[in-house]
Amino acid sequence: MLSAKNELLDALGAVLEQLLPGMGAKAAFESPKVAAHGDLATTAAMQLAKPLKQAPRQVAERLRGALLAAPAFVHWVDAVEIAGPGFINIKLKPAAKQEVVREVLQEGLRFGQQPTIGRRILVEFVSANPTGPLHVGHGRQAALGDAICNLFQTQGWDVYREFYYNDAGVQIATLATSTQMRAKGLKPGDAEWSENAYNGEYIADIALDFMARKTVHADDRAFTASGDLNDLDGMREFAVAYLRHEQDKDLQAFNLKFDNYYLESSLYTSGKVDAAVQKLREAGKTYEQDGALWLKSTDYGDDKDRVMRKGDGSYTYFVPDVAYHITKWERGFEKVVNIQGTDHHGTIARVRAGLQAAGVGIPEGYPDYVLHTMVRVVRGGEEVKISKRAGSYVTLRDLIEWTSKDAVRFFLLSRKPDTEYTFDVDLAVQKNNDNPVYYVQYAHARICSVLTAWQEKEGGDVASLVQVDLTPLQSPQAQALMLALAKYPDMLTAAAQDFAPHDVTFYLRELAACYHSYYDAERILVDDVAVKQARLALVCATAQVLHNGLAVLGVDAPRKM
Repeated sequence: MLSAKNELLDALGAVLEQLLPGMGAKAAFESPKVAAHGDLATTAAMQLAKPLKQAPRQVAERLRGALLAAPAFVHWVDAVEIAGPGFINIKLKPAAKQEVVREVLQEGLRFGQQPTIGRRILVEFVSANPTGPLHVGHGRQAALGDAICNLFQTQGWDVYREFYYNDAGVQIATLATSTQMRAKGLKPGDAEWSENAYNGEYIADIALDFMARKTVHADDRAFTASGDLNDLDGMREFAVAYLRHEQDKDLQAFNLKFDNYYLESSLYTSGKVDAAVQKLREAGKTYEQDGALWLKSTDYGDDKDRVMRKGDGSYTYFVPDVAYHITKWERGFEKVVNIQGTDHHGTIARVRAGLQAAGVGIPEGYPDYVLHTMVRVVRGGEEVKISKRAGSYVTLRDLIEWTSKDAVRFFLLSRKPDTEYTFDVDLAVQKNNDNPVYYVQYAHARICSVLTAWQEKEGGDVASLVQVDLTPLQSPQAQALMLALAKYPDMLTAAAQDFAPHDVTFYLRELAACYHSYYDAERILVDDVAVKQARLALVCATAQVLHNGLAVLGVDAPRKM
């Protein structure tokens, strides 16, 4: 169907160009809101009415006549009808819809993917400072970031995953002193215990391993403990490596790996922060007032100018962010996406202002941001707020252990990032149609069981299905399923453009529903060989698209359930 749709789109463009030069480039199809109205639609008549100085219905009549005469429409289209003020609805011949089955089977894992475009994108996400286990908010970030990376890979981008964190500063100093207090035998609630210390049981584990002189390995660092109770710097280094290792285990359980870990502290030690500030000074975009250095961020749409360097000489937190993003640009990433919590909303304008003011060629709107809300966790009908591991919040690993990697990924991606989400643990482990990830995975497994039965009974070869006659696929349920398959590539493109992996979850649920309806309506392994092979080809193509879509989400497509 994709090749048929492209031919029809070219024909529409040619007709529009004849009616109004320049209009051909704007040719586009939509999906009718009511499936019974047709398979494709165009609003071109309404767009042409004003420049042609004709009523939309009159333009639609002209369009309809020209389209019906076009060879592509003669070959692929059953009917072209006008509705309402000038909508044009197009009903395809069954053969046009059937083509998508062959296209899916021919392309396999590549179906829906675009050729390499030679452009680089960096997606920065999770970026949790190593002060404790990853919580469910980090899990939402991990799912979003990885799925967005996968979406851009389907569109031909060269994708780079980066984790940015700080191994210095106040939080890390607190981590070190908390570990030292635990090593001395103190615990939360003791009179000598600091009210600012970290209270989770993981601090006691770090202290025990430090005193045992253990070595810890993380993806980006390793450290051997001295066992010296007074070695606070060593405790800091050990605790950071220990918690980075714990984060790595969480991410491995989530089947997620980063290309690079970038240290915020390196921006200072390498002089990149000072260099960024100097660029802003030389561009005349700063001024001194009240003992502080200010950025003229209002020149770039911010609601007020922002302090860059405080009176005590320290930089405010958005300054290293500006330096960091300059390095992203200098490393050749023309597009950058940051996945962050909604509490970072206030930093967007000042970071972008700093990048524009630096005058290094960075375009407006760089970087892109995807902001997400936190996640409530409900288990047994009650909200869960406390983790044995972390002490004060539910960890990502808790959620994976209670449910599964697949459930966590699918559930956390099933809503727009900026909408509140409640993760229902009990629903996530149910094996019924109320559980969306089970519903989609079961559709895939159901198809695999049919294909396996055919192979075992008749020695069927899945590869041979690409050549079968698809003419028997005439029923309304079969045609609805084929139309759903054909939506997949455009859905991926739109989801990537909008940073919207939730669109993939909606699509997969729709596709699974179409399959289940088809399965209930028609037996697949019938006696008629031609009908059986056509139906096997259709369900095999459906399994492939389910597999491809689940892979974008980082979710497995099981063959048995």
